[in-house]
Amino acid sequence: MNSIGSQSSSVTPEAWEDQEMRNALAAREVSTIYKLLRRKGVSQRQIAAMTGQSQSEVSEILKGRQVMAYDVLVRIADGLGVPRGYMGLAYDEVTAQRVAERSETPEAEEPENVKRRKFLAHAAAVAVGAHVLGADSGSWVSNPVLTPAPGRIGMTDVRQVEAATRALRSLDYQYGGGFCRDAVVAQLSWGQQMLNSSGADVVKQRLHVALADLHNLAGWTSFDVGLIDSARNHFGRALELAKAGESDELVANILYRMGRVYLHKEAPDDALKMFQLGQIAAQQSGSELAVAVICANQAWAYAMMGHEEQTMKLIGRTRDEFARSNHGEAADWVKFFNEDDVYSMIGTVHTVLAQKVDARHTKYAIPALTRAIDSYGDEVARNKAFNLSSLATNHLLDGDIDHGSKVGVQAVDLAQHLKSKRVRDRLEPLRVEAEKRRNFTDARELADLIGRFTDDDHGATAV
Repeated sequence: MNSIGSQSSSVTPEAWEDQEMRNALAAREVSTIYKLLRRKGVSQRQIAAMTGQSQSEVSEILKGRQVMAYDVLVRIADGLGVPRGYMGLAYDEVTAQRVAERSETPEAEEPENVKRRKFLAHAAAVAVGAHVLGADSGSWVSNPVLTPAPGRIGMTDVRQVEAATRALRSLDYQYGGGFCRDAVVAQLSWGQQMLNSSGADVVKQRLHVALADLHNLAGWTSFDVGLIDSARNHFGRALELAKAGESDELVANILYRMGRVYLHKEAPDDALKMFQLGQIAAQQSGSELAVAVICANQAWAYAMMGHEEQTMKLIGRTRDEFARSNHGEAADWVKFFNEDDVYSMIGTVHTVLAQKVDARHTKYAIPALTRAIDSYGDEVARNKAFNLSSLATNHLLDGDIDHGSKVGVQAVDLAQHLKSKRVRDRLEPLRVEAEKRRNFTDARELADLIGRFTDDDHGATAV
C-alpha cells in the first residue's frame, strides 16, 4: 500500500513519475492509468471519489472503455492531481479543439437532451443575473488552466482582441467556420491570459465583453463544422463573460446563436427556450436591433413547429423592431443583421411554412430570398449559399422544376468552396424535394449532385 489516505486525498506526485505511468498518461490510456493506480493500492471507490465518476464508470474504464471527451480527461487529471501537461492537456483551448472532434460520437458521456437541459439551466442562471463568473459551470464548460498573464493591461490590449475577432468573423462569413476555427481557438488561448492581469475597472469590463465575443465566435465556428459539444462549451463560457462585462446585448446574441444550434438539430422547442431567454436580455439592453434578431429566430422556431399565426406575428414584430433600430450605433456582434438579413429571415421562415404548412407560402418566400441573394456579396458567401438552397427548394415546390434545379446547382457550386458542414446539412431539404421529382431529368441530376457532394466528407469538418 502506498500513502493513500482517505478517499478524498490525492495521489502523491511521485506516482506520476514512474515511466510506465508516464507512458500511459501521454497516450491518455485511462484504463491503464486506473490499473496502475489499483496496483498502488488505490481502490475503485477512491478513484471514483477523486475523479467525480461513479464506481460503475470506473469499473467500465478498468475493463477497457476508452475516454476521449476533453472535459472528462481534464476532470480525471485534475481530480487525481496529474500535471495536465503529462496528458497533453497543457495548451487547453487547442487541445480541446482537437479532442472535441473525437468526442462528437454516439457514445457521448451524456445524452444530448441532458446536455440541453443543463445548458438551459446554466443560461437561465446567467441571463437573470444569478450566476457568478468562476462558479461551477457544469460539465459542459471546460475550465482550462490559464498560462501566466501579463502584469497589467490597458485599453490597447483589449482593442487588439476586438480587432482580431472582427477579422476572424469576416473570414467565417466568407469561407465558413472550418477556414478560421483554428485561428479563433488560438486567439482565445492568447486572449484569456489577460483575465488574470491587473487593469482599470473600465478596461477589465471591456475585456470581459471582448473575450465573451471571441468565445461566441469560437462557438459559432464550432457549430459550423459540426462540433456541437465544443460549441456549447464556448457559448457557456461566453455567457459568463458577457454577464461579467454587463453586456445584455451580447448575452442576447449568444443565446440566439445557441438557439440556432438547436434549430439546426431540429429541436425547435429547445431553440425557443434559448430565444425566450435571449429576448429578456435583448429587451434589457434597450437594443431594438437585438430584439429584432431574437424575434426573427423565434419566428423560425414557430414555423418549424407548424404554428403559422404565431410565426407571422413575430415576422411583423421583426420588421417593426428593425425599422426602429439605430443600426449605425449597434455593436459588432449584432450589426450583421441588416436589411438583407431581414429579407433572408423572412424568406427562410416562409420556406419552412411552405414545407410544413402550406405550399402557397412560396409566393412570399421567393421574392424575399431573391432580394437577399441579389444584395449579398462575396463577403457573406455562406449566407448566399443558404438562401440559394432555400430559393431552389421554393421553386421546386412551386412546380418550376427547370429554374429550381438551376438555382440548386448554383447553391451546390457555392457550397463546394465553403468549409462548412452546416451548408451541406442545409442542402438536405432541397435534395429531398428534388428526389421527389426524379421523373424530371433536371431534378434527378440535382438530387444526385447533392447526394455526391454531401456524401463526400472531404473538407466538411476541416478545422
